[in-house]
Amino acid sequence: MKYPGNIKELVRLPIDMMGLIFYEKSARYAGDLPASELQIVPLNIQKVGVFVNASEEVVFDKIRKYDLQAVQLHGDESPDFCRTIKNSGIKVIKAFPIEEMNDFEKCNLYENACDYFLFDTKTPSYGGSGKKFDWEMLSRYLGETPFILSGGIGHEDAESIRKIRNPQLYGIDLNSRFEVRPGEKDIEKLKDFLYFCLPIKPM
Repeated sequence: MKYPGNIKELVRLPIDMMGLIFYEKSARYAGDLPASELQIVPLNIQKVGVFVNASEEVVFDKIRKYDLQAVQLHGDESPDFCRTIKNSGIKVIKAFPIEEMNDFEKCNLYENACDYFLFDTKTPSYGGSGKKFDWEMLSRYLGETPFILSGGIGHEDAESIRKIRNPQLYGIDLNSRFEVRPGEKDIEKLKDFLYFCLPIKPM
């Protein structure tokens, strides 16, 4: 998210987390958003800062400035880096690009260093492809850390999501398939998906 008016509409929906991307090469970069615009976000929605190979100094600066409750790390951050942030009381989501079964093996190094993993489609860049990997592989993930599913999720995927039986599935990441433009969500599309496709009861 990056547009104040759109954020004001979004926070009325039954969501648990809202992402703010602090990677300057992203079209969704939110670093120019005044922190005061986020005062409308209720306490039940966690503000998540998304970073790619940022320094600890930069991450903690954004945590303080935007009152973030969680960070999502999409780069080559080490387990120790993740653990440092987690030990500060901030929830840590570590993203892993997935293409084949052995891509899950790297997760083992991050057990106990993160609160959640995020499984996204492997791309030459850092996520944001809008494409899916083979979700059948999720049945082979046996880690102890809950995961968030990402990568090109749209309306037509609701039934497939409901069929995922891995007990560690914590949530889903809705992004590009619900956008009007980068950083701006189509609120009506989100409402339709949340209330009628999943469905989630209105708040």
